[in-house]
Amino acid sequence: MEDYRARYEEWLNDPYFDEGTKAELKAIADDENEIKERFYMDLEFGTAGLRGIIGAGTNRMNIYVVRKATQGLANYILKVGAEAKGVAIAHDSRRMHDEFTECAALTLAANGIKAYVFDALRPTPELSYAVRHLGCIAGINITASHNPPEYNGYKVYWEDGAQITPPHDSGIMAEVKAITEYSACKTMDKQEAIDKGLYVVIGEEVDNDYLAELKKNVLHPEAIRDQARNLKIVYTPLHGTGLVPAVRVLKELGFENVIVVPEQEKPDGDFPTVSYPNPEAEEAFALGLKLAEETGADLVLATDPDADRLGVRVRDKEGVYHTLTGNMSGSLLADYEIGQTKALKGLPSDGLLIKTIVTTNLADAICKYYGVAEYECLTGFKWIGRQILKMENEKKGTYLFGFEESYGCLIGTHARDKDAIVAVMALCEAAAYYKTKDMTLWDAMLDLYERCGYYKDDIKSVGLAGIEGLQKIQQIMATLREEPLKELAGYKVLKVRDYQKDTILDLQTGTETDTGLPKSNVLYYEMTDDAWLCVRPSGTEPKIKFYYGVVGNSLEDADAKSEAFGAEVLAVIDEMLK
Repeated sequence: MEDYRARYEEWLNDPYFDEGTKAELKAIADDENEIKERFYMDLEFGTAGLRGIIGAGTNRMNIYVVRKATQGLANYILKVGAEAKGVAIAHDSRRMHDEFTECAALTLAANGIKAYVFDALRPTPELSYAVRHLGCIAGINITASHNPPEYNGYKVYWEDGAQITPPHDSGIMAEVKAITEYSACKTMDKQEAIDKGLYVVIGEEVDNDYLAELKKNVLHPEAIRDQARNLKIVYTPLHGTGLVPAVRVLKELGFENVIVVPEQEKPDGDFPTVSYPNPEAEEAFALGLKLAEETGADLVLATDPDADRLGVRVRDKEGVYHTLTGNMSGSLLADYEIGQTKALKGLPSDGLLIKTIVTTNLADAICKYYGVAEYECLTGFKWIGRQILKMENEKKGTYLFGFEESYGCLIGTHARDKDAIVAVMALCEAAAYYKTKDMTLWDAMLDLYERCGYYKDDIKSVGLAGIEGLQKIQQIMATLREEPLKELAGYKVLKVRDYQKDTILDLQTGTETDTGLPKSNVLYYEMTDDAWLCVRPSGTEPKIKFYYGVVGNSLEDADAKSEAFGAEVLAVIDEMLK
């Protein structure tokens, strides 16, 4: 009998698993492929924690998998002797959020570790803030970010408020992997945990302090006072966690015309108005744009379910709405925050912008324009958080701004993850400021392009699900390593960075240097005319991603060059998948 079959039978017959789980598994008894998909592997606890389809099985999100992950985390916390500090736990609006939150809290409590549990759904950045605010050793967030509704997930944070990085990620992963019996995972009665002070509910006090920290980042309160009643903002939380904090912070700052999309206002893990709640997707803006057209709104904002990512549409003076990609909104905010800080009080000599390797080179141009340093890190905001911690520990470097292409940025250091609530606040402030100059946000974007260059960035993703998909992704990466690209869309490759091998190969000189970053299964091609291509398997979805960027001498030129480059990328992918 195949291993997956043995595991399936074990879950059916072991008294440890509840009757609801067994009933779900009995219903698929005649579907061999479904049994295989659910049991051919354990849902991998990776550097981003867990993320998977909700359901019974070792390769699904359920209370047993969550309990096992939490027992592994507890074992690691006990090993490093930090159990006295406690763990903060939050969740978003996804299905099974209450069950997974309580399951994690009671496993921690059973191990003598206090769990600070939010009384209702909260944004990811507030969980990141709470970890440091409460002096916790770790944090757990029950969320699958922008994945489709059938998914949920489990992110782990360390005491600095960032998602786990070395050595803690590998240490926790090893502890989770070492648990071979689900029944070995501890739990306890909730009332007993409360009575022993091991289950503590948190809420309003953390909210108040979090929002107070956000408001410290306002640069032009006078612009808000001047324009708050004139600026119209349409906002959608996409059925997630953003509604209360985003609307509250805007109201407290004085913005009077915040219009929430009514159909998407309430938390709902089924996300009934979208196929998946991703602010990168056009469909996420359909209702918001309709409302904006009706009301003449200046901007349309959408946060994903855990409110760490922000999508943006801005209205020009002719009434046309323009999409700002994550690279564009991040660059616009970077320019505003750094430029206005410089104008108001001057920039620190050790000021630093941090971006990921797949983020636009427009960031480099902004740094050059203002004369500030830049640090480039691996994909994932945890690496930006890690760099902030390093600067704090070494007392060297002043954080100015950090962002990544996937619609996430951080203004301030109150959190160590991307924060869409502070981004909403800052973008509305910037809109008010530019309005005092008789400029729209689109005018500000065009001005930035004129000053720093018409950079255009895009991404092609190929979904390859299941066992076969995983093999195809590995095959593509292997092929690219064996047969490196030399040219693409008329651009010559100058250097190849292989983050798995920790090498940068200069194709002109043949010399090889280190990347200086942790190892990761990523390939990056530096090309002529500041063009680039980066290939990496997604860490959270069954996809392989091809990021790329070009520079034009106008918007139209940049668009044309990007389209041609993207077509070449797709041709390369098609060839490799044959």
